[in-house]
Amino acid sequence: MATLQNSPSLHRTPVLNSFTKLHKQNTYHCCRKSNSFLLRAEQASATSTFFPSQDRSGRRQVLAAGTIASWALLTNQHSVSFAAENIKGFLPVTDKKDGYEFVYPFGWQEVTIEGQDKVFKDVIEPLETASVTLFPTVKQDIKEFGSPQQVAETLIKKVLAPPTQKTKLIEAVEHDIDGKTYYTFEFIAKAPNFTRHALSTVAIGNGNFYTLTTGANERRWDKMKDKLHTIVDSFKLFKVYD
Repeated sequence: MATLQNSPSLHRTPVLNSFTKLHKQNTYHCCRKSNSFLLRAEQASATSTFFPSQDRSGRRQVLAAGTIASWALLTNQHSVSFAAENIKGFLPVTDKKDGYEFVYPFGWQEVTIEGQDKVFKDVIEPLETASVTLFPTVKQDIKEFGSPQQVAETLIKKVLAPPTQKTKLIEAVEHDIDGKTYYTFEFIAKAPNFTRHALSTVAIGNGNFYTLTTGANERRWDKMKDKLHTIVDSFKLFKVYD
């Protein structure tokens, strides 16, 4: 049976060293874009309104307006987290220190793996995991590393799968959330005793290069793909203030 340590997404090759070659490549070919399939939480805007307060009706209007405005402001500030918490069958993760959030399936457990910032895994199926890695970068946008396809192929071959595994990139797309660019890609990694079907999403923020990877055994892909897409779609960065 495949073990957690054998999972391509948990390959322990140092991320920074493995990704150095990508920094040095200055030209890339364009890659097709598709519509974003990341989770988009609809944001509300607060409006300040003044009402007459000459009578009880007026006072009730003022109170109602204040309540609505406060609710709208709260929704605007926490809309993504609020939406994530209401996805049935999933639990939210918010890392306020490192500035990212996502959801994972109910029942998965958090484990500690060297080189990973966070890892959640199924207690029965060792290849069903969700992991986040990050390392410092001076780049400001993921596009500075190249096209979605180029970045995906480099990460898959150098970071996300051991060199002994045969890999195949299925799709790589670009999407935008709140003005920030994300690359998301799907790939397969074949080992002698298992094949893992995986999804990854990458972005840059807070001076870091973030990668979230999730996947499952190929034999369970049809059953798990919707859940895995939900994990990837929910991943979002937010500003960290010192």
